[in-house]
Amino acid sequence: MIRSMTGFGRGESQGDGKEFVVEIKTVNHRYSDIFIKIPRPISFLEDKVREMVNKSLSRGKIDVYISYDDYSEDSKSVLLDESLAKTYIKAVELLRDKYSLKDDISVSLIARFPDILKVEKNEEDAESIWSVLKVALENALSSLVIMRQNEGNELKNNLLERASYIEGVLKEISHRSPEVVKEYKQRLENRIKELMDQQTIDEGRMAMEVAIFADRCSIDEEIVRLGSHISQMRETLNIQNQPVGRKLDFLMQEMNREINTIGSKANDLYIGKNVVEIKSELEKIREQIQNIE
Repeated sequence: MIRSMTGFGRGESQGDGKEFVVEIKTVNHRYSDIFIKIPRPISFLEDKVREMVNKSLSRGKIDVYISYDDYSEDSKSVLLDESLAKTYIKAVELLRDKYSLKDDISVSLIARFPDILKVEKNEEDAESIWSVLKVALENALSSLVIMRQNEGNELKNNLLERASYIEGVLKEISHRSPEVVKEYKQRLENRIKELMDQQTIDEGRMAMEVAIFADRCSIDEEIVRLGSHISQMRETLNIQNQPVGRKLDFLMQEMNREINTIGSKANDLYIGKNVVEIKSELEKIREQIQNIE
């Protein structure tokens, strides 16, 4: 199924007192460019996140935002700096004795001094955290892929319509092409008659001139190749479960090459108008293909 490179996905998960929210935004990009914003305490999981994203998305500018809250009871611990507490107590007792102050030294007083009690986060259990984060990431990727597939389906239908339209215009060019040579022959005959002021024309020389013109302005091969490229584009759009954006981009380059050659060789106003029409459609297709994975 064709997938767009534009999309958004969000996933949440909770477990073991931990809570994750993952948001993923993607836009079109020539290659795969992944940016991950992950909280510092769990930054060691970034490689796992990147690997999982790479398995689901092969192309695009991908921004992954992860938020993390830990409400578990064993997530933090309080440490007492005993040596610092003793130093504070001695200093307070000295102050009391020297100035005959009221003796109200208490636990609450000592605990208020800086760095007596320190709150530290316990070492994270990598596997436990990843098992929870993985669920949120999977949910975000799943919703993102569905959105990209839905938009990709719309792109596919539009591109198929444009391909059919181009085939119709190309058929008109094909029908018109033989008439160009006939009209050239008639114009050449009329011109020679005017210049020679006679009715007798060297048919051999005339045939040679017409043959040279026909060879120079023949666009049969280009029409066949352009039609083949359109068929390949249609087949590529129906490929399942693999990226096709780069292949479509290559086909577009070849299609533009053929239509440009037709335009330069045709030497006919009607064909020229149809060439401009096809070029316009190809440009619209090219713009849309830039957003296909």
